[in-house]
Amino acid sequence: MEGWGVAVILGVVEGLTEFIPVSSTGHLIIASHLLGFFGEKAASFQVAIQFGAILAVLLLYWRRFADLLPLGKNAVQCNNSNLSGWAGIWRIAAATLPALVVGYLTKDLIKTYLFTPWAVTVALAGGGVAILVVERFLRGRKSRPLETVTMVQAIGVGLFQVLALWPGTSRSAATIVGGMLLGLDRKGAAEFSFLIAVPVMLAVECYELMKMGTLFSAQDAANFMIGFLVSFIVAVMAVKTFILLLSKWTLVPFAWYRIIVAPIFFLLTRETRL
Repeated sequence: MEGWGVAVILGVVEGLTEFIPVSSTGHLIIASHLLGFFGEKAASFQVAIQFGAILAVLLLYWRRFADLLPLGKNAVQCNNSNLSGWAGIWRIAAATLPALVVGYLTKDLIKTYLFTPWAVTVALAGGGVAILVVERFLRGRKSRPLETVTMVQAIGVGLFQVLALWPGTSRSAATIVGGMLLGLDRKGAAEFSFLIAVPVMLAVECYELMKMGTLFSAQDAANFMIGFLVSFIVAVMAVKTFILLLSKWTLVPFAWYRIIVAPIFFLLTRETRL
């Protein structure tokens, strides 16, 4: 780690981009290159600070997670929602499992062939175009809130989440767009995206941290904590703002942003290995 300043900047980037449809991976790579922070330790640090973003969702949606507890009293209180008790647990599991299985089986192929400047650039731009097409296709179509999510919709969103294994696609973009195509409204699709992010990200984070071993020194650990806290605070604000914006906006501004950022990403990284 090369100073608390790097930790703060990367924490801000992670918190801002993890749960909005612009690709946190692409932005962290850009920020790391601009800061001159490369190598195995940089990649490990980027993984580690995602815990802050995870904690932000757990805090903001603790009631949603509490509703999943299969308790009699809880089930009575939330019997009008498909995301309470065992019904909710099975839906989140169904949306989580495909990405975990496919990701584990293809992790080496992904690192070898998809963590390249060209592949990430294509995913950034292609994802932006896909969002524009979907928003146009769904214009005026009736949609339903998150409480009505079915098992079929949950499985479908889980399959869309597999697309996010391609770096630069954005896990949130894939799952939000998938949820919208399957009949959820924007807010419901976004919140479902947040909920299913937690088990997927926790599994990935724990796996990566076990591989790190003793990579971090005591000073690195201190900087990690700074990045973690900054990521948490910024993610709380970013998620709340994003949900507020979805009540007024479509995803079109985020799509155009991705299309603009894609060539910038390629110019900054084309001569390096990600």
